[in-house]
Amino acid sequence: MRIDLSKLEFGYDPSSPVLRGIDHVLEDPEFVCIMGPNGVGKSTLVHCMNKILRPTGGAVLIDGEDIGSIRLKTLASRMGYVPNSTEDSFPLTVVDTIMVGLQNDYRFGTRDEDLERVHRVLDLMDIGHLAMRNFDELSAGQHQKVMLARGLVRSPEVVLLDEPTSNLDIRHQIEVTKTLSRLPATEGMMVVMISHDINITAKYADRIILMHDGMIHSVGTPSEVLTRENLRLVYGVDADILEVDGRPHVILKDSVPM
Repeated sequence: MRIDLSKLEFGYDPSSPVLRGIDHVLEDPEFVCIMGPNGVGKSTLVHCMNKILRPTGGAVLIDGEDIGSIRLKTLASRMGYVPNSTEDSFPLTVVDTIMVGLQNDYRFGTRDEDLERVHRVLDLMDIGHLAMRNFDELSAGQHQKVMLARGLVRSPEVVLLDEPTSNLDIRHQIEVTKTLSRLPATEGMMVVMISHDINITAKYADRIILMHDGMIHSVGTPSEVLTRENLRLVYGVDADILEVDGRPHVILKDSVPM
């Protein structure tokens, strides 16, 4: 899938746009992380990419077709989405909760291939032991892993994730991010994830899109984007950048006057 962001703009108030002139192309199976401070438009960008929000200017093109003309059912068959959090609390088993991700494929009854897909993502997320537990009895971390599995169950060409590790402890943040980082190679999938954890992102991302003031400030490898100058300008922090196993590692020192 090729996603073209062409002069993309969005704003709830015309005098105060959230996104301003976003131009970028996503087309390769890779692990891309969107970063930037709170309020710069990261989630808004993702919501324009999956048709939750309609751009107020410019366009999102999927393989050359304006996303506005693509049926939601068609888009859902090709693009997965996992929100930052959900208030959903289903009195269903984990298997049945993940099966909801296949609802556009439902016929009468459950097919063997549906169960095979569900158990495949259970194994992928290492939550097979939760299969028959009730979703509403899980911990926050387990809850999020199930939601990730539900977003991946259709094996989409692209999956968009809004801070999917925000409810996980550090060990599980690393495990989940590592799993997601492997999907481009193992599944041929484009993975686009909003992240706030600089060093976990630096360790696993193929590319980083760094946003600032509603625009894309820079795009590149972690080493190209996570520089002392960029962190100072975008985040307002001073930092030392070390190299560990060929990847940048950020040591924050202090905030700086903006």
